[in-house]
Amino acid sequence: SKRMKKSTMRFMIGLMILILNLIKPIILQAQPVLVTGGQKPMPNEWIDKDPFLQFKPKFTHVEREFLTADELARLEQKHFSLQRLQMVQDLFVFSCYTGLAYIDAFNLDASNLTIGINGKYWITTSRQKTGKPVRIPLLPKAQAIIEKYKKDPIMQKQNKILPTYTNQRVNAYLKEIADLCNITKPLTFHIARHTFATTVTLTNGVPIETVSKLLGHSSMRATQIYAKVVETKVMNDMDLLTKRLEENESLQMRKAK
Repeated sequence: SKRMKKSTMRFMIGLMILILNLIKPIILQAQPVLVTGGQKPMPNEWIDKDPFLQFKPKFTHVEREFLTADELARLEQKHFSLQRLQMVQDLFVFSCYTGLAYIDAFNLDASNLTIGINGKYWITTSRQKTGKPVRIPLLPKAQAIIEKYKKDPIMQKQNKILPTYTNQRVNAYLKEIADLCNITKPLTFHIARHTFATTVTLTNGVPIETVSKLLGHSSMRATQIYAKVVETKVMNDMDLLTKRLEENESLQMRKAK
């Protein structure tokens, strides 16, 4: 369909920008290892000329997509007859209410469920990306998904608390889910993490310091990106409200005449 083609194109463009942003820091790190010539010669002496002499990295800003409250509600309320879509929907919603990245959710087992200081279930794990430990109190919707699969024989056999699919398959199924829920954004599993940071926590008044700890960020700078996204959304919403109020006022003035 035309919508799926457009969605796939946006996803591919976003992926290319992401790859470029990932490669640039690697080039910068490789520079002092390779370079011997110029003003700061290196002891390795593998090459004579600095290949990066004229290279000036430019980082492309990537907007972090997330689901709005309305989009998240539509996705949560949708029932799927296909089991694979239902399971991936559960995985995605679970991440929307825990902030876990795909690999961290994939690795969860019964040992990661602990009782917190409030006497309720928490997830205790470490981010695979950074090794940073995270402790996340389970919100009711995340808790309900765990309970749903608690007695599943496949989950018990695998010692898992959630269904497991490859990241590629999850993202492929999410495209189907987005289409069925009339969500035009290029839906990927990582958008669930962004949704947790913005729509679920920051928008509902959770302090940014708390959000940073829940996400397992190494620095506050990484979390501040989400705060800026929320501020931008607030600004756009207020602009729309201002326009609507002006239109209403103009309409009332015409009626008065």
